Amino acid sequence: MRHSIVLPITAVRPEQAVPFANLVRWTRAARFWQGQSQVIDNHQLVSWLAGIGIRVPSGFGVNLTPLRSPYHAAMEARSTALTTGQQVLAAYGPGAVDYQRGILGQPYRSPLTAVREYVTTVRALVNGEFVESGGAYYPTTARMVPIRSADVRIGLGVLRPRMAELAGEIADDAVAWLCPPDHLRDVLVPAVRKGSAAAGREPVPVTAIVPCALARDGRDAEELAFATCGMHLQAPHYQDTLRQAGIRVTGERSDARKLIDAGLFPYGTARDVRDALRRFADAGVAEVVLNVVGVAATLGARAAAQDLEDILSEV
Repeated sequence: MRHSIVLPITAVRPEQAVPFANLVRWTRAARFWQGQSQVIDNHQLVSWLAGIGIRVPSGFGVNLTPLRSPYHAAMEARSTALTTGQQVLAAYGPGAVDYQRGILGQPYRSPLTAVREYVTTVRALVNGEFVESGGAYYPTTARMVPIRSADVRIGLGVLRPRMAELAGEIADDAVAWLCPPDHLRDVLVPAVRKGSAAAGREPVPVTAIVPCALARDGRDAEELAFATCGMHLQAPHYQDTLRQAGIRVTGERSDARKLIDAGLFPYGTARDVRDALRRFADAGVAEVVLNVVGVAATLGARAAAQDLEDILSEV
């Protein structure tokens, strides 16, 4: 199983990302991930890093489909591969219903159909194919200018079984978030494999973004877990996802203990976290992405970087 890192801060200056991108250069971390950014565009940040000589494999998980057309998404992903010379894994998801309404004017009537059209089109475009589709959401007739670049993989964010099955059918990777290892093992990974089998493909790899932190003097596990996941715990679609995994949350701080007890938020020594991450490997996960957003939010970027370095050294 590979280990990667996600940028744990909201960078308002690109220089702030340098220590974290350098961890991918200096350790065995496989990839530098970013979530959807509302400040500096995440593709532009990676290209800026490449411009100062930090060229590392990158992951985007997940970028939200309402913000860009499939053609624009394909251009951004391939442009990043060209500027870095490194593999790009770009994963997409529809976002919350309210978010869709705010950006598009109305939510997708069928998120599965919208995402199927979107990911299929992006994947075909980055593969150099001519696309002629008349979909309900993203009708496209286009082809990108043919040019060779580093590998571009197109992923799909998965929270529930039907989206996981779709990822296995049409995407290059399935990217999970806020999912305990037992639910991955018993529900989501089998759903991904079912979709791949139905499409006559080899099983699609599964990536899990895993919130975590190291236990140090003066730290509180629940505070760190809530600082990492608290915003998501208040969203109805994440509450439903966790409910399906057997974790009932209401968005209160007390929910943090439930995440820790379920193995969703590994906490302890670097060895403890290493052992907890092995449960994700046993569940069928090919890549875990270490998320120490809570450490950065409560203790600062330097503390977050130190946690990542110590965990990566142990694994």
